[in-house]
This record gives sequence, C-alpha cells and structure tokens, in this order.
Amino acid sequence: MDSAQGNDRTQGTGRRALLGAAVLGAGGAVLGLPGAARAAGNGTASHGGRRLKGLPVPTIIGHRGASGYRPEHTFGSYELALDFGVDIVEAGDLVPTRDGHLVCRHEPEIGGTTDVADHKEFADRKTTKTLDGVATTGWFTEDFTLAELRTLRAIERIPANRPHNTMYNGHWGIPTFEEVLHWQDEQTRKRGKQVWIYPETKHPTYFRALGLGLEERVAKLLRQHGKDRRDSPVILQSFEPTSIQRLNRLVDNNLAVLLGAAASRPYDFVATGDPRTTADLISPEGLREIAGYAQGIGPTLDLIIPRNADGTLAKPSTLVADAHRVGLVLHPYTMRNENPFLPAEFRKGTSADGYGDAFGAFKAYFATGIDGLFTDNGDTALRARAEYLAR
Repeated sequence: MDSAQGNDRTQGTGRRALLGAAVLGAGGAVLGLPGAARAAGNGTASHGGRRLKGLPVPTIIGHRGASGYRPEHTFGSYELALDFGVDIVEAGDLVPTRDGHLVCRHEPEIGGTTDVADHKEFADRKTTKTLDGVATTGWFTEDFTLAELRTLRAIERIPANRPHNTMYNGHWGIPTFEEVLHWQDEQTRKRGKQVWIYPETKHPTYFRALGLGLEERVAKLLRQHGKDRRDSPVILQSFEPTSIQRLNRLVDNNLAVLLGAAASRPYDFVATGDPRTTADLISPEGLREIAGYAQGIGPTLDLIIPRNADGTLAKPSTLVADAHRVGLVLHPYTMRNENPFLPAEFRKGTSADGYGDAFGAFKAYFATGIDGLFTDNGDTALRARAEYLAR
C-alpha cells in the first residue's frame, strides 16, 4: 500500500473472530463483552465495539517493516520494526516470480527497489507493461525466476526523502513469503512474544490474467505452515475486494479490504465493469457488504480526516463510526515522519527529508477512534501512542 493511493458471521468460512483476536499459545480468545471506544495495554483491545484479548489499540503496524530507517521489505527492515516493539509487521507485499514463487516487493516493477539496473545480464528484461491500466516501464518480478531474483539486492525506494537509508543499499536480498513465515516463527521463539504479520496481495487481477493467481499460492503456504486459521497471527489484505472474497473461501484468516481515494475504483471493478468507487464502498451499504466477507478495512488516512485545499486537516469523516457500527476494524495508512507526507499544519520547514511534528499528526488520527495504523516510523508511533493514552 502507499499513501498516494461485520459483525461475526456464518457466511463463508464462518468461524472468524473480529480482526485483532489474539494468538495465545495454540489460539486466541474473543471476550464478547461491551467495550469502551478506546483501550490499550496488557493485550486488551477494543475493536468495533467488542473487547478482545490480544492486540493493543491503537495497534501499531510497521509498514513494510521499519521503512523509515531501512530499505523496505527486507529482513533488516522487518527486524528493526520488531526491535522498536511494533504490534504487527507488514511482511510483505506479495508478487510472484516467473516460476510461481511469492516474493515481498512493493510492486512487481523492481527497478526502484533493487539494484537490477546495475545487472547487465538483465538489461534486456527492461520493458513497458500496462499495470492496472497504467503504462509502467522497468523490470518485473514475473519475468524472473526466483534464482535470478536472488542475485539482486534491495535498495531504498525514496532516496530524496530518506537519503540516510541509502547507506543500507545492498545489505539485504529479496525475501520470499515462505522465508517470512519461517522468520515469523523464529522471531516468535527468539523474542518470547507472538510476532504478527500483515501480508498484501498486490495486483491480483493483473497476475491472474498471467496465470499466476496469488490467492491460491498464499493459501497453500499458509496451510503448509499451519497459519490459515481464525486464530493465526496473519492478517491478509488487498486493494481488490474480489481478492479478499477469494481468500475468504480459501482460508480462515482475518481479512481487510484496502481503500484508496474516494473517487478511485479498485482495479478488479474496472476489469469487470463494476461502476462503484471507493466512495460507494465506504457508504453504510458498502461497509455492510464488506463486513460479510472481511473483518476490517485499511483506508487511506484522508478517508478518516479529509484535507482542506491548503493541505491542512479538515473535519473528520464519519467513516470510523460507520465501520464500527457494522463490526469492522479500521487500520488506515500510512503515517510517515517526513514533511511532504504530513498534513500542512504539522510540517516544519520545506526540506523533503526533514521531520515535521509527527507526534501531533499521530495524535490527531488516534483521536478519531481508529483501531490502529500503518507507519514507516514505528518508534515514533509507539511513543505517540503512549503519550496519547496517558493524557
């Protein structure tokens, strides 16, 4: 995901608890008790009007790890996020290789996140493709075998905003999803605390047309690792509702629908001629539909608090209350510390890599009653949460 961009039920697999149910030893527990609008600490959370034994609220999700400090979707980034103490790590954005393996990259185009351009042996792989209706030039994971991708190294995606991250260019390779699942178990044992992950299926309609369906591959790996259950510490997400619906039939994990700008349309809707926009999906009717097959939504922060013409925050929308009314959890994206990504009133100067008043922005979003958020700066988010809850 990128910032540029129900009730418990018997339908489908029908056994899921609300998003955020804990993994405690072999499984989690839902305490089905009325809850306050906000709670945190000691593993007790309030989500969508129910109290859960599990993740604290607001839940802090390390966006592609600790990508404010290390090249994203690397084990260096993931482990630093855990060192900070985030509640969940977004490991990772899942795209396939030519030979059908799932790897963790922000997009299938890898020119901006790896050193592929420096590999003369792959110069002829550079091409232009239409990705979700947009002409995109570069190198694509589906044109490489896993063995070939293993020869590449990860680099910083937005060096203009994070020049300090470039010192870590080349230190890590590209993780596979299977490696992430092993890593999750290893880190859980090492740290004595259950590690949660939040993978995303990227461009599933595009890949299905290429014969590289994502959902079946995700489900197969989760089943092999015993992580396809309602109490598994793996939450799945996608910008395409039909991908989440397909996953709902394949696995019993908690699921979340990602939502872009109000006027945007999920690409699966574009491909099938469904005229609805994100604005339709966040209407009371749209949210009730989502609650029939998912446990949460991941809206852009601008759907939580729109921005005025000058870039400052406007009045919060009713989305938090509307989603909670039908039992959906909200994990919006993405909070970053750097000036260009903050609402205008929280910026300090004009430096593209300078930090603004991120603490003020975090607290403004927490005050809306969101259940958590994605952030590139887990350390800042955790400090902001502690100060917000202590007030």
